[in-house]
Amino acid sequence: MYREKLRTPDQAVQVVKSGDWVDYSTNMGFPVLLDQALAKRKEELTDVKIRGNLIFGPIQTVECDPEREHFIYNSWHCSAYERKLGDRGLCNFIPMIFRNLVPYYRAFLTVNVGMVSVCPMDEHGWFNLSGASGVAKGILETADVVIVEVNERLPKVCGGYGQAIHISDVDYIVEGDHDPLPVIPVSEPTDADRKVAEEIIKLIPDGATLQFGIGGMPNTLGMMLAESDLKDLGMHTELASDAYVALDEAGKLTNKKKRFLPGTGVTGMAFGTEKVYQWVNENPGVAFMPLERVNSPEIIGEIDNMISINNCIAVDLYGQVSAESVGARQISGTGGQLDYLTGAAMSRGGKAFVCMTSTFTDKEGVVHSRIRPTFQGDIVTDPRSQAYYLVTEYGLVNLVGKTTWERAEMLISIAHPDFRDRLIKDAEKLGLWRRSNKR
Repeated sequence: MYREKLRTPDQAVQVVKSGDWVDYSTNMGFPVLLDQALAKRKEELTDVKIRGNLIFGPIQTVECDPEREHFIYNSWHCSAYERKLGDRGLCNFIPMIFRNLVPYYRAFLTVNVGMVSVCPMDEHGWFNLSGASGVAKGILETADVVIVEVNERLPKVCGGYGQAIHISDVDYIVEGDHDPLPVIPVSEPTDADRKVAEEIIKLIPDGATLQFGIGGMPNTLGMMLAESDLKDLGMHTELASDAYVALDEAGKLTNKKKRFLPGTGVTGMAFGTEKVYQWVNENPGVAFMPLERVNSPEIIGEIDNMISINNCIAVDLYGQVSAESVGARQISGTGGQLDYLTGAAMSRGGKAFVCMTSTFTDKEGVVHSRIRPTFQGDIVTDPRSQAYYLVTEYGLVNLVGKTTWERAEMLISIAHPDFRDRLIKDAEKLGLWRRSNKR
């Protein structure tokens, strides 16, 4: 069966027709050889629409067609590379929350051709979906034609279910040489990052289960937790990152206190440094599952002391959180942040933290506050009705149950001191200011 389905990349992509919807899956599942072969068909095709997310590039079907006459690329959640494509007008964003991604495909979307990179087939006829396991299987099940690209460099992951596809469900197989997997380096923490982490660590108990979002600050917190006195921590997260490797190496990540799959860390995706790929490879202590289950608030809420830690870009004085855009410029995506904020709030002893530095500096060297009076076209990721803990290097506040004027006071108290007087005046204009926060 393998020999019958084996094709060259150029042969396999002949199934793509003008007007088709093609899917590239996510992160390590990106089919590099198939993308290159499809790009070579540029002059034969028009209006081929491609979906993917968190792909680190380059995507040749995009790069070869700057006019977008032949290929139109779209992302569910932007990597840094996809963000730059968006800045060039070469990538459109598709709003979603991760737990609903595959259900969207089942109920509403068309996939004419699904393409994904997989591990070499095992003796039972299964291709492991590696770091794309959280969404790839569900997407491929909706595709008219399924093509798998064997990548000998992918880590083979363990799982509860959904981490592999059988050869009987595959139409074509391609092989070829691959470059090393993309490495996402861990940035050095700043003083502000460390202060934010210190505020959060105070509220994390022994036995807590952790979700770290994408970004430098959650990774910083994971590294600091590895150096803390906490013990018996657990992992339940959409993304397995370097933070969990550090916790495991320090003996902190035992998963003993979890109610959902005790003794096993749960995730749906993985990327980071080479250490992450080595850590998840055939590791029975890490189970990959579909994100519709991993990110289900009902399941997250059943885990006692569930701690969710995510980044944001800005928050307004009403408590609305933007974690995905600056104005109308798409930066990343909602991803799983709202899933985990909701689930952690349902957990007994659970807490959801959204972190940020108090300021950022633009390309012109101008310093701006991340706490703003109102948003000016920024996309709201977390509504004010679900705002929970907000943290900067100047402190931590819990907005649950707080009035609009209390929220304004609390948020201004953790803003950078240089911006507080100005924010008080803005709050007064908005009718949110009850008293001065100056003592």
